[in-house]
Amino acid sequence: MRAKLKRKIWEWRSVLLTAPTVTGLIIILRLTGLLQSLEWAALDQFYRRRPPEAIDDRIVIVGIDESDLKKIGSWPISDEILAKLLLKIKAQQPRAIALDLYRDLPVEPGHQALVKVFESTPNLIGIKKVVGNERGVAISPSPVLSRLGRVAANDVVLDSDGKIRRGILFLTPENQNPITSLGLRMAMIYLQAEGITPQSAQNGFLRLGKTVFVPFEASDGSYVGADAGGYQVLLNFRGRGDNFPTVSMTDILENRIPADLMRDRAGAPLRDRIVLIGPTAASLNDFFYTPYSGGLSDAVQRMTGVEIHAHLTSQILSSAIEGRSPIKTWPDPLEYGWIFLWSWVGAVLSWQLQSWRWTAFSALVAISALLGGSFLAFLNSWWIPVIPPILSFSGSAVAILAYIAQIERQDRKTVMNLFGRHVNPQIAEAIWRDRDQFLNDGRLKGQRLTATVVFTDLKDFSTIAENLDPEVLMSWLNEYMEAMSQLVLANSGVVDKFIGDAVMAVFGVPIPSTTEDAIANDAKAAVRCALQMGATLELLNELWKTQGRPTVAMRVGIATGTVVTGSLGSSQRLDYTTIGDSVNVAARLESYDKSLDGGLCRILINEETYQYIHGSFPTKLIGSVQLKGREQLTPIYQVLLE
Repeated sequence: MRAKLKRKIWEWRSVLLTAPTVTGLIIILRLTGLLQSLEWAALDQFYRRRPPEAIDDRIVIVGIDESDLKKIGSWPISDEILAKLLLKIKAQQPRAIALDLYRDLPVEPGHQALVKVFESTPNLIGIKKVVGNERGVAISPSPVLSRLGRVAANDVVLDSDGKIRRGILFLTPENQNPITSLGLRMAMIYLQAEGITPQSAQNGFLRLGKTVFVPFEASDGSYVGADAGGYQVLLNFRGRGDNFPTVSMTDILENRIPADLMRDRAGAPLRDRIVLIGPTAASLNDFFYTPYSGGLSDAVQRMTGVEIHAHLTSQILSSAIEGRSPIKTWPDPLEYGWIFLWSWVGAVLSWQLQSWRWTAFSALVAISALLGGSFLAFLNSWWIPVIPPILSFSGSAVAILAYIAQIERQDRKTVMNLFGRHVNPQIAEAIWRDRDQFLNDGRLKGQRLTATVVFTDLKDFSTIAENLDPEVLMSWLNEYMEAMSQLVLANSGVVDKFIGDAVMAVFGVPIPSTTEDAIANDAKAAVRCALQMGATLELLNELWKTQGRPTVAMRVGIATGTVVTGSLGSSQRLDYTTIGDSVNVAARLESYDKSLDGGLCRILINEETYQYIHGSFPTKLIGSVQLKGREQLTPIYQVLLE
């Protein structure tokens, strides 16, 4: 069992090493913040594709748009007009009024009238900017509202790409009491009338009604080292726009509020609602980028500041009253485990499939499932990372496939080095296709099989070699060897080696023949090859004769029997070879009784070969003789030339 486990671990070592390595690299890459923008982009896509929620009719936006500016003819609007606007809204008996306009300085005429409205409207909340912008500028609130304690912060948090994805509940300036944000202040006024007051959860977090608001941490979701100052939450937008009933300032001033603006039960369109007053005119530039900005169809779509405060207020109300879940994130260890899981899936898939095409198809399916599952989780208010697992999956898959490709290159090199010159392309391709059966750690496995061995030798070669110029001799001999080896390959044999003027070939290797018919076909192919060698040598002799080169005859020994094949040599040089008694028999048959005439090509075979080729080629029995190195008599047959 232990040995089996060790073997399995060794076989899967690439997966066991790749998955954690790629995971570690992706986590390191993530911790540097390099993936943050990609993860934000993925989150933004989830926001855009999420179905918009129903209009929240608890909140009404009174926008100061371009038509309002043209009508009043100046900006900022005077205190007189603002006082009239507030009185009109106050008469509608809303539950809370938010003035998202800076009013730290008087704008005459009508300042005293506005002060009276401020003092007589207890549910009116003004704003101040607590945190300075890039120029270090904070903006003070209205002195009157500040004295009355009816001021909230309208600060927003921008991510490094300029988008708003977080909302502020409290700001905690140094050496000051916490300052409630405008969105939370409006929500608390509304909830108080519903009997819901702020409570402290066991962990010290803010509880309102059905929900505990968990503060944003610097590493939540895809964030890396974010500014988590104060008490922040991830914004759970209701949609890209038109999520709140909106009327213009002029509509209010001229009493053009439709009675059914909110399907109001009491006849006053703004009764018991939260009213947010703020600029919506493009020229006032109170706009911010959100997750809904930057899509293919809405590249410049931005959201007004007053809308963003409305979304935060709506989020708090829905969470407290209806239990609408805030957007939640996983703790870091769980996210790291999620990344490792997908790294492991990518490594295992590519290792099992071992194909670029199938791995690519599987990756498409797996990544689609990842994106789909993460989007479903987002619909249920969970923000799950998608970019790191996609990268870890892809990285592991590519690494494993590259490793497999490297192994295949090494195996192909081994196979081609061993067989490239010895077999025909069809056999070479079959060997490569079934390489797992042949290769073991870069060497060919030893095989015991039945094959037919052929030895050839030139008659009187030594005498010819003595009388020929070395260059002529090598050219002449190469011409002969080339012709003979091509015949071996053409008959599906393997050229085992060249020994001087001798050629050793084997039929039935390296792909073993496992049936009697297949072994017989190997023997017949060997004899057929030998006969073709004789015919080819006759043609060569005619050519050499015209060139003034020597002519020769040849001897062939063929033996069928059990052999062992495999690679021999060192790591620097390996050769495919065949060894065994049949090899010795074939060599002895070739050199047997050189006085025995056989014409241009004398072919002697052993008993086993004869049994396989009998009836296919003309033969005659030479006799049973004792071959050199063998104690028993060996029947010898001669294949006759036609």
